[in-house]
Amino acid sequence: MTGDDDDTGPAAGIDPASVSAERFDELVVDELDRLPDDMVDGLDNIVFVTEDRPEDGSLDLLGLYDGVALTERGTYGFGELPDRIILYREPHLAAVDTLDELRDEIHVTLVHEIAHFYGIDDAHLHELGWA
Repeated sequence: MTGDDDDTGPAAGIDPASVSAERFDELVVDELDRLPDDMVDGLDNIVFVTEDRPEDGSLDLLGLYDGVALTERGTYGFGELPDRIILYREPHLAAVDTLDELRDEIHVTLVHEIAHFYGIDDAHLHELGWA
Protein backbone atom coordinates (compact mmCIF):
# COMPACT_ATOMS: atom_id res chain seq x y z
CA MET A 1 0.00 0.00 0.00
CA THR A 2 1.37 3.42 -0.92
CA GLY A 3 0.77 6.75 0.76
CA ASP A 4 -1.68 7.58 -2.02
CA ASP A 5 -4.04 4.83 -0.86
CA ASP A 6 -4.74 6.44 2.52
CA ASP A 7 -8.40 5.82 3.47
CA THR A 8 -8.62 8.79 5.79
CA GLY A 9 -9.21 11.22 2.94
CA PRO A 10 -8.45 14.91 3.03
CA ALA A 11 -8.36 16.73 6.34
CA ALA A 12 -11.76 18.15 7.22
CA GLY A 13 -12.24 21.77 8.01
CA ILE A 14 -11.70 25.24 6.69
CA ASP A 15 -8.17 26.63 6.61
CA PRO A 16 -7.96 29.18 9.48
CA ALA A 17 -6.01 31.50 7.19
CA SER A 18 -9.09 31.80 4.95
CA VAL A 19 -11.39 33.08 7.73
CA SER A 20 -9.74 35.88 9.70
CA ALA A 21 -10.61 36.65 13.29
CA GLU A 22 -12.42 39.76 12.06
CA ARG A 23 -14.49 37.76 9.55
CA PHE A 24 -15.35 35.20 12.22
CA ASP A 25 -16.51 38.05 14.49
CA GLU A 26 -18.76 39.30 11.67
CA LEU A 27 -20.28 35.84 11.24
CA VAL A 28 -20.93 35.60 14.99
CA VAL A 29 -22.65 39.00 14.99
CA ASP A 30 -24.72 38.01 11.94
CA GLU A 31 -25.88 34.80 13.61
CA LEU A 32 -26.55 36.59 16.89
CA ASP A 33 -28.79 39.02 14.97
CA ARG A 34 -30.71 36.05 13.53
CA LEU A 35 -31.62 34.62 16.93
CA PRO A 36 -35.23 35.11 18.10
CA ASP A 37 -35.85 38.27 20.12
CA ASP A 38 -37.30 36.31 23.04
CA MET A 39 -33.99 34.43 23.32
CA VAL A 40 -31.75 37.50 23.42
CA ASP A 41 -34.02 40.06 25.11
CA GLY A 42 -33.42 38.50 28.53
CA LEU A 43 -29.64 38.57 28.26
CA ASP A 44 -28.34 40.91 30.91
CA ASN A 45 -24.76 41.83 31.84
CA ILE A 46 -23.26 39.47 29.27
CA VAL A 47 -20.65 39.95 26.56
CA PHE A 48 -19.90 37.84 23.52
CA VAL A 49 -16.22 37.18 22.88
CA THR A 50 -14.35 35.29 20.19
CA GLU A 51 -10.97 33.69 20.66
CA ASP A 52 -8.86 31.48 18.42
CA ARG A 53 -8.73 28.48 20.77
CA PRO A 54 -9.53 27.47 24.34
CA GLU A 55 -6.75 27.93 26.91
CA ASP A 56 -5.70 24.28 26.60
CA GLY A 57 -5.14 24.76 22.84
CA SER A 58 -7.54 21.97 21.87
CA LEU A 59 -9.98 21.94 19.00
CA ASP A 60 -12.62 20.06 20.99
CA LEU A 61 -14.51 22.99 22.51
CA LEU A 62 -16.61 25.25 20.26
CA GLY A 63 -17.91 27.60 22.91
CA LEU A 64 -18.07 28.33 26.61
CA TYR A 65 -20.46 30.10 28.96
CA ASP A 66 -18.40 31.74 31.68
CA GLY A 67 -20.68 33.09 34.37
CA VAL A 68 -23.49 32.41 36.81
CA ALA A 69 -26.66 31.02 35.28
CA LEU A 70 -29.76 33.14 35.70
CA THR A 71 -31.39 30.36 37.74
CA GLU A 72 -28.48 30.32 40.22
CA ARG A 73 -28.06 34.02 40.81
CA GLY A 74 -28.73 35.32 44.29
CA THR A 75 -27.80 38.91 44.84
CA TYR A 76 -26.48 39.90 41.48
CA GLY A 77 -26.38 43.37 40.18
CA PHE A 78 -24.44 46.58 40.16
CA GLY A 79 -20.69 46.15 40.04
CA GLU A 80 -20.69 42.56 38.83
CA LEU A 81 -18.36 41.76 35.96
CA PRO A 82 -20.31 40.64 32.91
CA ASP A 83 -20.76 36.98 32.14
CA ARG A 84 -19.10 35.89 28.91
CA ILE A 85 -20.05 33.66 26.05
CA ILE A 86 -16.91 32.69 24.18
CA LEU A 87 -16.87 31.22 20.69
CA TYR A 88 -13.63 29.62 19.51
CA ARG A 89 -12.72 30.29 15.88
CA GLU A 90 -10.29 27.47 15.07
CA PRO A 91 -12.40 24.65 16.54
CA HIS A 92 -15.38 25.93 14.55
CA LEU A 93 -13.30 26.00 11.37
CA ALA A 94 -11.99 22.49 12.03
CA ALA A 95 -15.54 21.15 12.48
CA VAL A 96 -16.94 22.28 9.12
CA ASP A 97 -16.11 22.25 5.42
CA THR A 98 -18.08 25.23 4.06
CA LEU A 99 -19.05 28.75 5.11
CA ASP A 100 -22.71 27.71 5.24
CA GLU A 101 -21.82 24.91 7.66
CA LEU A 102 -19.76 27.41 9.66
CA ARG A 103 -22.74 29.74 9.97
CA ASP A 104 -24.93 26.84 11.12
CA GLU A 105 -22.35 25.70 13.68
CA ILE A 106 -21.97 29.24 15.05
CA HIS A 107 -25.76 29.45 15.35
CA VAL A 108 -25.97 26.16 17.26
CA THR A 109 -23.10 27.18 19.54
CA LEU A 110 -24.75 30.51 20.35
CA VAL A 111 -28.05 28.82 21.18
CA HIS A 112 -26.23 26.24 23.31
CA GLU A 113 -24.24 28.79 25.32
CA ILE A 114 -27.18 31.18 25.73
CA ALA A 115 -29.17 28.24 27.07
CA HIS A 116 -26.52 27.81 29.77
CA PHE A 117 -27.04 31.47 30.70
CA TYR A 118 -30.71 30.64 31.26
CA GLY A 119 -29.77 27.63 33.40
CA ILE A 120 -30.40 24.85 30.88
CA ASP A 121 -27.85 22.07 31.35
CA ASP A 122 -26.24 19.84 28.72
CA ALA A 123 -28.57 16.92 29.45
CA HIS A 124 -31.66 19.01 28.74
CA LEU A 125 -30.00 20.57 25.68
CA HIS A 126 -29.32 17.06 24.41
CA GLU A 127 -33.00 16.17 24.87
CA LEU A 128 -33.91 19.30 22.88
CA GLY A 129 -31.43 18.45 20.10
CA TRP A 130 -29.02 21.32 20.82
CA ALA A 131 -26.11 19.39 22.32
